[in-house]
Amino acid sequence: MRHGRAARGAAASAAAAPIAAAPDWSTAEPPVLDPHRFSYSVVIPVFNSEPIVATTIDRTVAFFESHGFSYEVILVNDGSTDGSWDVLQRAPARYPHVRVINLLRNYGQHNANLCGLRRATGDYVITMDDDLQNPPEEIIHLIEKAMTGPDVVFGQFRHKAAPPARTLGSRVIGLLNRRIFGQPPDLVVSNFRILRRDVVDRISTSRSAYPYITGQALLYSSKPANVEVEHAPRQAGKSTYSPVRLAKLVLRILFSYSLFPLRLSAAVGFFIATLSFAIGVAFVLHHFIAGSSVEGATTIIVLLSFLNGVVIAMLSMLGEYVLRTLRQVTETESYHVLEEIARTK
Repeated sequence: MRHGRAARGAAASAAAAPIAAAPDWSTAEPPVLDPHRFSYSVVIPVFNSEPIVATTIDRTVAFFESHGFSYEVILVNDGSTDGSWDVLQRAPARYPHVRVINLLRNYGQHNANLCGLRRATGDYVITMDDDLQNPPEEIIHLIEKAMTGPDVVFGQFRHKAAPPARTLGSRVIGLLNRRIFGQPPDLVVSNFRILRRDVVDRISTSRSAYPYITGQALLYSSKPANVEVEHAPRQAGKSTYSPVRLAKLVLRILFSYSLFPLRLSAAVGFFIATLSFAIGVAFVLHHFIAGSSVEGATTIIVLLSFLNGVVIAMLSMLGEYVLRTLRQVTETESYHVLEEIARTK
């Protein structure tokens, strides 16, 4: 009996004791991965950068060697017309982890990036420019941020050293990215980025004749993020992103990844048809009420010229879609490799 009362007392005391609260895993920060556990590929498109591309290679290799990371550097010559390819050909002999690729002609930065992504073997792939405006030493910030969980990290420049025209073009492209690719409002994109292997694989298997790596990275990632990096002034030459190239990029985004031009054309056509119908009704009513008149030849000529111009514009827009669809179906590759050099191990 005494033992029974003691047991019941112990049980009551245990029931009365406060229960320890379970840890709140929802607020716990994700574990930070060790960057030395992974390998990295750096993809650098090269176009007319003969005076500076050797320095870009030297500093990129020096960064990875100083941190002890497993790495490879892939440079894609995008049809340069200067001596850039001559400089690139000498790089694999100096650095065993450097591979250089020479494209048949100039296909554009995004096609060159796609070529590099398809040959990259790293767990993470970094893309950057060839002109040292993306300092290689800033790669560490991309890697550290990627180790916290994001599958794509874009470098957000603290102070961007770019002309006003380039800044305006970037804003227009940013607007398109938000409307077409679902770019979050608080996310800033750039060509200086790191992509996890699964995102790279999704981009690489895409067979678009008009690749747009930034938009595809947004489409194929589940957790994009930003990290602040420095943006250096261009040390040699001048930017190849002219207003014409920016306009071509805008058209590539609109016609290859969006139905907006087609829908805008349909809306304009519907509006003009409605307006023309209303004008026609007004002329008919005027004929029955006030009688017919031979005046208005100028108005007719202006209206016909305007309507014919609209029809031609719409047909041109439809033709652009048809042409791009035809290229998408008939062309299996958006670039062709002329030569590839890597040191054999």
